[in-house]
Amino acid sequence: MIIDSLLDTDLYKFTMMQVVLHHFPEAQVEYRFKCRTPGVDLTPYISEIEREISGLCGLRFAGRELEYLRGWRFLKSDFVDLLGLFHLQDRFVDVRRSAVSPNEIEIAIIGPWLHTILFEVPLLSIVSEVYFRNTQPRPDFAEGRRRLNAKIEQINAVPDPEFRVADYGTRRRFSGAWQEEVVLALKKGIGAKFVGTSNVYFALEHGLTPLGTMAHEYLQACQAVGPRLRDSQVFAFNTWAREYRGDLGIALSDVCGMEAFLRDFDLFFCKLFDGVRHDSGDPFEWGEKLIKHYAKMRIDPRTKTMVFSDSLSVPLAVRLFEYFKGRSHTAFGIGTNLTNDLGYQPIQIVIKMTRCNGQPVAKISDEPSKAMDYDPSYVAYLRQVFQVPEPSAELQEEGVDAE
Repeated sequence: MIIDSLLDTDLYKFTMMQVVLHHFPEAQVEYRFKCRTPGVDLTPYISEIEREISGLCGLRFAGRELEYLRGWRFLKSDFVDLLGLFHLQDRFVDVRRSAVSPNEIEIAIIGPWLHTILFEVPLLSIVSEVYFRNTQPRPDFAEGRRRLNAKIEQINAVPDPEFRVADYGTRRRFSGAWQEEVVLALKKGIGAKFVGTSNVYFALEHGLTPLGTMAHEYLQACQAVGPRLRDSQVFAFNTWAREYRGDLGIALSDVCGMEAFLRDFDLFFCKLFDGVRHDSGDPFEWGEKLIKHYAKMRIDPRTKTMVFSDSLSVPLAVRLFEYFKGRSHTAFGIGTNLTNDLGYQPIQIVIKMTRCNGQPVAKISDEPSKAMDYDPSYVAYLRQVFQVPEPSAELQEEGVDAE
C-alpha cells in the first residue's frame, strides 16, 4: 500500500485535530478535491485510488507511534489516548467520475471534522503516487538525484548558517519512497541547514524535527464555528493560543488576504505569535507589509520569523533569505520542488474545506490561480465583510498563466 502508517502526514493535521477535539468536537465538515493542472485525466485510476483508501482505513496507530506523539509537550494525553482508538472510515469518502467534466474525478469527504481531518494529506499523496506510477512506470531516478544534488549544492553555497530549509512536500510527492530518499539526502548533504520535515513519520524514523502549526481549513472552519464572521480570524487565533499557551506560534496570513489579516493581527497577536507563514501572493511584497506592520506596532521584526512555503524553489528561497537578511528571521518550507522533481510535471492537486456545520466556508487567496470552487455568493459576502476587493481581470489572467 502507498500509505502504511497514519503518521505519514503533516504535523499540522495533529495540532489542528487536537483543537477540534477540545473545542469543536461536534463540528460537521465537507472537503472537496480539485486538480488545477489542465489536461490531467485521473478517471482511469479511480478503482486503484479506492483500493488505496480502503487500505488507509485499515490502519491503526502503533504503540511506538503513540509513545512518540505522547513525548511532545504540546499534545495532551487525552488526545493521544483518542488516537489509540482512532481509525479513518471510508464511509466518509466518495470518489467518482465528474458528472460535469467526464475526464475529471470528484472526491468528497463529508462527516465529523474530528473523524475526517486526517484524510487530506494521505489522500493527496495517494492520488499523486497512483498517477505517477501509472504514467511513469520506469522513473528516471538518476535525473531526480542529479537535480536533488544540484539543490544541495545551491544550499551549501550560501555561507550564512542562518539559511535553513525544511521538507514540506508530502501531499504532492512523486512517491513515499522518493520523499524518504530526499529527506535522507538533505539530512546528510546539508547538515544543520536541514531543520526538519512536516512529515511526522519520517521525523520519527530518521530523528528529525517535525514542523508545522495551522492550515487554512482551521481558519475557514472558524468562519462557521466562531461567534460572527467578521471576528473569525481573531476567534481562531485566540482559540489556538488558549490551546497551546505559547507553543506552535506561527500564524497563517492568507485565508482572507494579507490586508484583512493585518487588520486583525493587532499588538496582542504580534507579541503572542512568534511569526507568520506566507502561502500566496508575491512573497517580497508580503514580507515588506509584515515588517512595516511590526514596525507600526513598535515590535522589532528581527525578533520574529517569516515562514515562506508557497511554491518555493531553492533559488527563490535564497533570494528571499538575502533580501530580508538582517531585517527578520526567515524560514523556508520547500514542498513539491523537492519531493516531485524528476523531470516530470507535478500535478497541482488540493483538497479544501468547503462547508462547516452546514454553511459555506472559503479562502480568499492573494494568488488568483489558487482559486477553489467555493460557493460564489458566499465568497462575495466574505469579500464584503473583510473588505477584500475583487481581483482585476489582468491578475486573474496572470494567475491562470502562472498555473
